[in-house]
Amino acid sequence: MTLTWNGKRFDWVNVVYFGVVHAIAATAFWYFSWTALAICIAGWWLSGSIGVCLTYHRLLTHRGFRVPKPLEYALTFCGMLASEGGAITWVAMHRMHHTLSDREGKDLHTPKDGFWWSHIGWILTKIGSDLREIERKHAPELVADPVHRVMNRLHVFPNIIVGLALYAWGGWAFVVWGTFLRMVINLHATWFVNSASHTWGYRTYDTPEGSTNLWWVGLVAWGEGWHNNHHAFQRSARHGHEWWEVDMTWMVIRGLMALGLAKDVQRLPATADKFRLDRKDHAVLVEEPAA
Repeated sequence: MTLTWNGKRFDWVNVVYFGVVHAIAATAFWYFSWTALAICIAGWWLSGSIGVCLTYHRLLTHRGFRVPKPLEYALTFCGMLASEGGAITWVAMHRMHHTLSDREGKDLHTPKDGFWWSHIGWILTKIGSDLREIERKHAPELVADPVHRVMNRLHVFPNIIVGLALYAWGGWAFVVWGTFLRMVINLHATWFVNSASHTWGYRTYDTPEGSTNLWWVGLVAWGEGWHNNHHAFQRSARHGHEWWEVDMTWMVIRGLMALGLAKDVQRLPATADKFRLDRKDHAVLVEEPAA
């Protein structure tokens, strides 16, 4: 009998890979040191905020700003450290999500197909479509870039290189904290954007899907948890719109702007307020879906 989840066959390479990564990360308690903790946090920021949020998402997927090409490639290397695939694959699948957002059976990771499906199930199963065709359709400009094509194929190597460097520096303890635990924290922070930020929280803008703004995802995902804001204005490089909506990734983009490295930074349109919901009537917690 073939095991499936939501009618999709398990991808046993991913099941084993992510299982091993989580198992090794679970041993971190026995290898604790303050230096290892600092390496983990720094690596989480580099791979999560700089790699995934700033580069994969706001720069490459939505073109919320632009940077010089050499810097774009260097930032893409940081994204590869997140162990979420190469940039071309990530961008194509995320654009596909926006095209079919929260449509049952069509969106890659909607909670309408199950909360845990949206969080991790879709990662552990075969997509059921030709991945190269998805990339050509949804990320043609990246497919046309030979440097991005090579980096996309070699996306597993940055963590191997960093892991070897950490082992040479501080032994297995640094590898556990700086590679495995760091990856697990960042993976779940990213996955919570797909699951929790389409399930609980408040809605500021009238959008056709179930995206929400969820404060704790906003913190652990470096600003990506202000997800309703993002779905309302996808090209905006800033996701936190209110003063309390802390957006650490936007702060980095502001720094790049100050250095003259970030150009054509997309902001909220002047007409943004007309898409706001009446907070008294609509800014309520979204109930947890039935099991």
